[in-house]
Amino acid sequence: MKNCFKIRLLTFFSVVLLLISTGCASNKNKMGGDMAGLPQVSNFADDIKDITLPSELEWDRKNSMVIKTESFRGGIFTYKGKVEVMSLKDYMVASMQDNKWRLVGETASKDIMLAFVKPNKTCMMVIADGMFGKTELKLYVAIDKTASGGMNPFGEAATH
Repeated sequence: MKNCFKIRLLTFFSVVLLLISTGCASNKNKMGGDMAGLPQVSNFADDIKDITLPSELEWDRKNSMVIKTESFRGGIFTYKGKVEVMSLKDYMVASMQDNKWRLVGETASKDIMLAFVKPNKTCMMVIADGMFGKTELKLYVAIDKTASGGMNPFGEAATH
């Protein structure tokens, strides 16, 4: 049962990756910059305490979705703000690694996509130029709350 959940989760993120990558056909470079323009103080994505964001980003509730069950938590979190694309990328990579996330994939085309994992968590993010000079950050987060508790994704005792 646990492997079935992981396969479904992997399939979900593969579909998301495929949908996003089909819209990313250009190889145009993004605006450059360093992290000096972004403050060290940050807020958190939803109530997920190990994903920190620069304070310039504001949550876009209309373009976000959250799911919380007994065994699973996650969603699509959209943030927008006036930050340079490359500065945001550098900030997010450093911040995620500081919070013990492991970078497992990166691609850049028109947009930048980063994939991070922890033992029971997955976070994919897409950084893109947005409307009105604002940069958009989309986080695709999946947390298996039962992974370390000896339970399957449905909250039942795991059998081996």
